[in-house]
Amino acid sequence: MKIIILGAGQVGSSVAYNLSSEANDITLVDTNELLLRDLQDRLDIRTVVGRASYPEVLQRAGAEDADMVIAVTNSDETNMVACQMAHTLFHTPTRIARVRAQEYLDHEKIFDPDALPIDVTISPEQLVTDYIHRLIANPGALQVLDFAGGRAQLVAVSAYYGGPLVGHELRTLREHMPNAEARIAAIFRRGRAIEPDGHTVIEADDEVFFIAAQKHIRKVMSELRKLDKPVKKVILAGGGNIGKQLASVLENHYQVKIIERNIERAQQLSEELDKSIVLHGDAADEELLLNENIENTDVFCSLTNDEEANILSAMLAKRLGARKVMSLINRASYVDLVESGIIDIAISPQLATIGTLLTRIRRGDVVVVHSLRRGAAEAIEAVAHGDQRTSKVVGRAIEDIKLPKGTTIDAIVRGDDVIIAHHDTVIEAEDHVILFLMDKKRIGEVERLFQVAVTFI
Repeated sequence: MKIIILGAGQVGSSVAYNLSSEANDITLVDTNELLLRDLQDRLDIRTVVGRASYPEVLQRAGAEDADMVIAVTNSDETNMVACQMAHTLFHTPTRIARVRAQEYLDHEKIFDPDALPIDVTISPEQLVTDYIHRLIANPGALQVLDFAGGRAQLVAVSAYYGGPLVGHELRTLREHMPNAEARIAAIFRRGRAIEPDGHTVIEADDEVFFIAAQKHIRKVMSELRKLDKPVKKVILAGGGNIGKQLASVLENHYQVKIIERNIERAQQLSEELDKSIVLHGDAADEELLLNENIENTDVFCSLTNDEEANILSAMLAKRLGARKVMSLINRASYVDLVESGIIDIAISPQLATIGTLLTRIRRGDVVVVHSLRRGAAEAIEAVAHGDQRTSKVVGRAIEDIKLPKGTTIDAIVRGDDVIIAHHDTVIEAEDHVILFLMDKKRIGEVERLFQVAVTFI
């Protein structure tokens, strides 16, 4: 697929890195020549220097025969105009734009085909807000990912010594939970992937990915670790777009305090938020945190635009007694470093954004993609079409489907029912099939499984 990426910032460079590894023809456009030269040295991509919304720049980038334009510059307006140019002048089939301002997102008619011809708008702030909200709603989880509109969820947890299932074979899971079906999709032990089977024994500190219906998530978690107490008190450091959106989502269910350094922004937040307490100050101020009873705080989440400040304030909050701390971190190189230390969870806007983009790029009817393990693994939701004659999966039991190495089918969503996959489960037409790929390099083989033969009408 020929893809033009507009903007070589954190999101654009991360997208280029992910997509160039999948045999796509990538052209990256930015005004920063030095940045482009560095990326070209490290990635197999073409670069063009220039302003993303200029027709001449798009032409040099190859917009005339491109399959997709992904506009992720730091300017909403540039992204929107670039998509308009790509549509009007070059008839680029698919146009994706990052739009951050809620003032635009609140008016969906702006993005109608006869207005601004943008196929997909991506709001990293909204994606991160939703992601953190799911983590707070599932205390103890390292990741919580939705499939089939939230009917099924993939959850990552760290197995604790003393968990009922820890030290036991996976085949005993059904005995432990006769009324709640789940499947262990993958286990990562000391950073290495283990493809689980019925005789695999879970060890303490294993990172375990399991899938279940949403209503059974806490029951499964209780088998792997001592359940954390429900969250009541939350402190958010940073009142930017993400901090404000998250506070507005949380404030009706939790006690929320938000710390903002800028006095004008703090006053604005106090007027726009209904129940949240807005504090003017520095989240790295030890005296302020102690005065706000940080030791009784269930979740401290640092969300400013300064990732070093986020890391330091989260580390301070943890040292002062916050039960769980999360930090917004843009640089991928920081994420592993941070999560191996004091900070419980590092939130990467790039990983959340990439999943949404990959959904549009995958062949076959792939409706959800979640990038995992810093992009090395993926969980996908694909819709099975056709019949036994035209499809490689429909009408077949899972044991009869030739899955790529390291790939498992873990659940099927059929209507409103979540069916945990077993070897004899038969896939039906229009099933939403949830798969886990330990090696995303196998994605092409999975895509071909879900492509329908040309005889299908």
